[in-house]
Amino acid sequence: MIKHEVVVRNKLGLHARAAARVTQLASKFNATVTLMANGKRANARSLVAVMILAASVGTRISIESTGPDELEAMTAISRLIDGRMGEPV
Repeated sequence: MIKHEVVVRNKLGLHARAAARVTQLASKFNATVTLMANGKRANARSLVAVMILAASVGTRISIESTGPDELEAMTAISRLIDGRMGEPV
């Protein structure tokens, strides 16, 4: 298991579209990815669970990844969140 922390930087936080990007990306890997924010835990493959984190701009998200491709999953999801979910600045 590996852990990493990122900060939500896009203006709207983990709104529906951004959360969908996270879940779609997490679903491409065999690793289990868990996001933690605001005292809540979410399976990164569950859109509803990710949205329930209520992660707005500035929120710190801890990411845990475990499984055969845990490093690749962690790297991809960290880059997505660090990159403002692909949204303009």
